[in-house]
Amino acid sequence: MAYFAPEAMAFPLPKFVPVKQIIPDEVLSDIPGTVAREIAKPSVACRMEPGKTAAVLVGSRGIDNLATIVRATIDTLKAAGVKPFIIPAMGSHGGGIAERQAGILAGYGITEETMGVPVKASMETIVIGASESGIPVHIDKFASQADYVVPINRVKVHTDFKGPIESGLCKMMVIGIGKHNGCSRVHQEGFANFARVIPEVAAVTLGHLNVPFGVAILENGFDHTYAVEAVPGNEILTREPALLAKSKELLPRLYFDKLDVLVCDQIGKDISGAGIDPNITGRVAGRKTEYWSVPAPTITRIVVNRISAGSHGSAVGLGCADLCPESIWDTIDREATVANQIASCVPENAFTPMLVPTEDDALRGAIVTSRCPDWSAATVVRIRDTLHLTDIEVSESLLPYCRSNSHFVVPEGC
Repeated sequence: MAYFAPEAMAFPLPKFVPVKQIIPDEVLSDIPGTVAREIAKPSVACRMEPGKTAAVLVGSRGIDNLATIVRATIDTLKAAGVKPFIIPAMGSHGGGIAERQAGILAGYGITEETMGVPVKASMETIVIGASESGIPVHIDKFASQADYVVPINRVKVHTDFKGPIESGLCKMMVIGIGKHNGCSRVHQEGFANFARVIPEVAAVTLGHLNVPFGVAILENGFDHTYAVEAVPGNEILTREPALLAKSKELLPRLYFDKLDVLVCDQIGKDISGAGIDPNITGRVAGRKTEYWSVPAPTITRIVVNRISAGSHGSAVGLGCADLCPESIWDTIDREATVANQIASCVPENAFTPMLVPTEDDALRGAIVTSRCPDWSAATVVRIRDTLHLTDIEVSESLLPYCRSNSHFVVPEGC
């Protein structure tokens, strides 16, 4: 089948040159020691008693050093005489199936054997009340039976809404702990209302459950652990906005104003909740956001080549692409994808883009449809994924810009 006119087949695809983006990489060195010291703070330690049980909430995000942080939290709770166990707190991820959610944690090295405590996975929830605007508040059955609930999560900008509280401890206390039932119900409110809904529902959860503290994680531009803080439960709603502001300062970016084409080698739930992070691309479900608070280039066409192994077949984010190779189709787990997107009420984020035979065809199609007047001079950037933005590849047409910009290091001779 002839996808391209002869003229479109005649021009050579761009040659890519590896360049580096300069992104600071300050990291936290002693993670177990920091976790222990944070939980030992008087404002935290005074909120726990020996002999009590604690449900430790762990999510499905690809968080750096997650197993180390969880294990350090577990060990510190045990040292205080508390009896912890782990709950997969990830809303509808894993197709909304308890065994799959436990399997996702196992993929991060979090199992009963490695953590030394039970992992209790269930999709059963109870309703503990309603929010101010009447939203029923679901929580995991096992969490409802524990004396304490301890959320562990990364605080960062969300991929679909903006507000003083986005992704973090509050969101885990709303959507993660709510499992498939709570996740689905909250997403019915729509992302446009999440800046209000998340704190509102979190306030109910925090008011009904005994949350002695939450473990907040900040990551730098390399998604390496930058800081870990134990936030007293009664301060989570007021402390999280400051943590989010710091997260925004650490956020990496693509240092371009406009690109004809972005090639993203892989997308996945382990890379971003949206599969491909719109804080990097400026796109949500195929459209340029109108309210973005972080800088992102204007990108005419996006190519996605594959779904990451860590996404477990979830094709979330595919709707942000314009073209893909046909090989991507056979790697999609339809059940997991549909379950997650129905629960999140954003089916368009998994819409199928135009499929062409090969990766080269996808790149050629993206350039031809980019409306660039000179296809051979198209500005193209290729990245591994939106988590890895230091080592990138650029088309030769972008070399003059990169040489003149202090955010880039171009190899000698290029």
